[in-house]
Amino acid sequence: MTGRVLVLVYGVAGYVLFLVTFLYAVGFIGDFLTPTRLDGPREGDLAGAVATNLALLALFAVQHSGMARPAFKRWLTRFIPPAAERATYVVLSSAALLLLFALWRPLGGVVWEVTGVARAAVYVVFATGWVVVLVTTFLIDHFDLFGLRQVILYARGRPYPAARFVTPGPYRVVRHPLYVGWLMVFWAAPTMTAAHLLFAAVTTAYILVAIRWEERDLCTALPEYEAYRRRVPMLIPRFGRRREKADAAPGRLPQPQEVSPCD
Repeated sequence: MTGRVLVLVYGVAGYVLFLVTFLYAVGFIGDFLTPTRLDGPREGDLAGAVATNLALLALFAVQHSGMARPAFKRWLTRFIPPAAERATYVVLSSAALLLLFALWRPLGGVVWEVTGVARAAVYVVFATGWVVVLVTTFLIDHFDLFGLRQVILYARGRPYPAARFVTPGPYRVVRHPLYVGWLMVFWAAPTMTAAHLLFAAVTTAYILVAIRWEERDLCTALPEYEAYRRRVPMLIPRFGRRREKADAAPGRLPQPQEVSPCD
């Protein structure tokens, strides 16, 4: 019983760390309230600052995608309870982001700047992006995504149910609304500095690559996903006749024999 309680405490602590990291990210990217910021005057030589920032982004990308691979999860759960695997992922993802927030070096320079009504509109898009990110996590089970549900079930001695394929709300319009929200957050900058542009460009490239890895895993785990992938666009909504056909039977899930492996 003690082991189950420790796993529960670990999972709750990981979730609290995520909340702190999430709130800090709002200020860090939006350039307000937090001690360190994405934007600002250049610190040190340009080459060194760029190299540092790229290294921090690469560290997060390797951790975030590497730990999400099924092979790594199987290896990790040889040493920790499976119920703690997601919480560990959340803890290390948060740590990688907090390290980026602490060591990020602004580059100075302004790429673009908007004022007046346009500036207010960009801030609305920025805020909307955060809302999309948060709401989307609840649509796909927020507490499962951040490891809390797993540790609670483990502490209560209940089995963890198998994943089900569902397409709630915006998932019928695009396959990755969560990433759409992140892209809104990254690019909605009324003052786009060189450092912010570097951050937005690299994270966008990472998202596009990560989607392919993620979808290969989804196709393996969920036979229905390949048909869903053919029917629903990745990030940009599709309108017109093809979209109408996709909505004709939104509740139907294809049978396994109807799908082919993801390429």
